[in-house]
Amino acid sequence: MKKKTNLKYLLPILICLILIVSVLYYFFFCSLSKNNETCYLYVDEDDNIDSVLVKIKPITTPHGFTGFSTLLRHTGSEKSLYTGRYAIEESDGAVNLFRRLRNGMQTPVHLTIPTVRTMDKMAAYLGEKLMIDSTTVIEALTDAERCQALGFDTLTIPALFIPNTYDIYWNISLDNFLERMKKENDTFWNEERTRKASQLKLTPTEVVTLASIIDEETSNDGEKPMIAGMYYNRLQTDMPLQADPTIKFAIGDFSLKRIYHNMLFVNSPYNTYKNTGLPPGPIRVPTIAGIDAVLNMVHHNYLYMCAKEDFSGTHRFAHTYQEHLKNAELYSKALNERGIQ
Repeated sequence: MKKKTNLKYLLPILICLILIVSVLYYFFFCSLSKNNETCYLYVDEDDNIDSVLVKIKPITTPHGFTGFSTLLRHTGSEKSLYTGRYAIEESDGAVNLFRRLRNGMQTPVHLTIPTVRTMDKMAAYLGEKLMIDSTTVIEALTDAERCQALGFDTLTIPALFIPNTYDIYWNISLDNFLERMKKENDTFWNEERTRKASQLKLTPTEVVTLASIIDEETSNDGEKPMIAGMYYNRLQTDMPLQADPTIKFAIGDFSLKRIYHNMLFVNSPYNTYKNTGLPPGPIRVPTIAGIDAVLNMVHHNYLYMCAKEDFSGTHRFAHTYQEHLKNAELYSKALNERGIQ
C-alpha cells in the first residue's frame, strides 16, 4: 500500500519536473536564431537593455527572445553590457548568448585593409566595419602630430596600412587600432624586405609610394616588376617619372580614361611631369604584390612604356623616345577608334 501511495505522489511530481525542465530548455537552451547561419549582435556605447533587445528581436525566435529578455532584465545586467560584436550561432540558446554578452566574449572582425586611393575612403570603410567614427579617423590621419608618432606624416600616412586581413575586435579604440596597424607594418617590413629596399637606396615609404603608382598603372601582377624597373631607371637618371596616375591624383579625378596635354601642367607636388623624383606620398594604399614588385623589380634598360592598343592592361616598353612615340601613336589611335575621351 505504501509503494502505491508513493507512486501516486511521485508520478505527478515527475511529470511536473519534466514540464519545468522542458519549459526551461525551450526558452533558454533551444536555438535562439531564426536563421540557418551565424548572425551578429552589435552592442555600442549608447546601448542599454532596451536597445539591445530591439536589435536582437528581428533575428531571434519568439521563445528565444523571451528567454534572452528574461535573463537580461532580471539578472542585474544593465551595468554589465560590454560593447562588442557577438556571434549568434545556429545552435546557440539564450543562455549561450547571455553568457557571452555578460562576459564580453565578443567575436573578432576579419578586417581586410582595402587598397583605397584616399584616406577619406579608408576612414569611411573603417567606420562601416568597426565601432570607430569615420570623422574621428580622418581627423587622426590628417593630424601631423599623430601621424608623426606613428612614423609618418600626413602625406605618407597611407604607407602605414598593409592590405592584409586581420582579426580585430569591433569595439577597438582608434588609438589601439592605429597602434595595431603600426605593429603589423613593422612586422611586414621584416629584415629581408628592409634589406632589399636598402639595396635599392629607397626607404620603405618610398617603396610603397612607387608601388602605389605601379598598382595604378596595371592590375597585372606579372608585369609589375617590369614597370618597377622602368620607373627605377628614371629615378636613377633624375628623369621625371611622367606617370599618368599621379596626374589623376593631382587633379582628384580617378575616373579619367585619358590624360590630355593641358592636364600635365596642373600645379601639384604630385605632378610627376613637372617634378622629378617620387611624389611626396603614396597615391593609394598599394597591394602587397605591388610592394614586392618594387623590391623584386626586373633590372633592364627600358625608360619608356605605353599601354598596349589591345587594352589588355599590359604595356609596350621602349629604350628610346622615338620607339615610345610609335607605341603611343598606336595606343592613341585605338582610343580614338573606341571614342574614348
